[in-house]
Amino acid sequence: MTTVLRRYGTLIGFAAIIIFFSVSLPDTFLTGRNWLNISQQVSMLTVVAASMTIVMVMGDFDLSVGSMASLAGIVAAILFTMGYSVPSAVAIALLVGLAGGAINGVLVSLIGILPFIATLATLTVFSGVAFLISGGKTIFGRDIPASFSGFARDGIPLGTIGEQSLSLPYLTIVALVVVVLVWALLEQTTFGRRLYAIGGNAEAARLSGVRVKRLRLAAFALTGFGAAAAGLMYASRVASANPTQGSGLMLNAIAAVFLGMTMSEEGEPRVHATLVGVLVLGVLDNGLTQMSVDSYVRDILVGVIIIAAVASSSLWKRFR
Repeated sequence: MTTVLRRYGTLIGFAAIIIFFSVSLPDTFLTGRNWLNISQQVSMLTVVAASMTIVMVMGDFDLSVGSMASLAGIVAAILFTMGYSVPSAVAIALLVGLAGGAINGVLVSLIGILPFIATLATLTVFSGVAFLISGGKTIFGRDIPASFSGFARDGIPLGTIGEQSLSLPYLTIVALVVVVLVWALLEQTTFGRRLYAIGGNAEAARLSGVRVKRLRLAAFALTGFGAAAAGLMYASRVASANPTQGSGLMLNAIAAVFLGMTMSEEGEPRVHATLVGVLVLGVLDNGLTQMSVDSYVRDILVGVIIIAAVASSSLWKRFR
């Protein structure tokens, strides 16, 4: 029973959440439109959490992903106001994310600063830069090209059910593609296996020939790139850019990864398990919103979920 709860407890809890909201919200919760809406709502978090998984595989984490998401959105919006095309602005914003992640990698892997301290510092720096270049203002309206904001509103038509015309959002598709790419990177490549080796024992990995510093730098760079992509997705969805709009992504991404870790026998981060963690948080938020529960109550629940996930993982390792 203990093994079953350890391995499938998160899935059982997820099923219980779905059953609860299905009973409480019988007319709206299980509809196709609502679940497609959930998939779109969690698409940004999915990208950030999948990217966060890359560094958490090594036992590290990145506190700056939310600020980087905000900065990427601001960079793209400012470039739009300067007349840059959508592809050019998007590419530059993604490069900013890659560079910001690489800075984190340099601080952690080459200089030797603890990830908590390094990424806490860059969180403040990236946030400050976003406020500086935007003047602390939201960029929206005619400054955002219709082709950019329209991407988040469009999707692939799925047909009509009853009187509802359904489509699979492009943001959902992007998130699924990112999950598949991260899964392939971590599970099917030498790069990924070496990251897991670093997470198991960094010194042993180094002695066996793994270039620990280089790999950690690359992992942080990829996480910054993913955070920037999520920031662009968010800016497209709300057709605006604000220097604080990505602030909630970091906590939820860490919560999703920890939830996924409870599904692993070894307590290791796995991106497909992270996706389950994202869905747990997304479904919970969607159901509580429909029930008109205050946002601060949802924040409390996310914090409790993080504590429960970390505690269960620690207790399992101690007593198994």
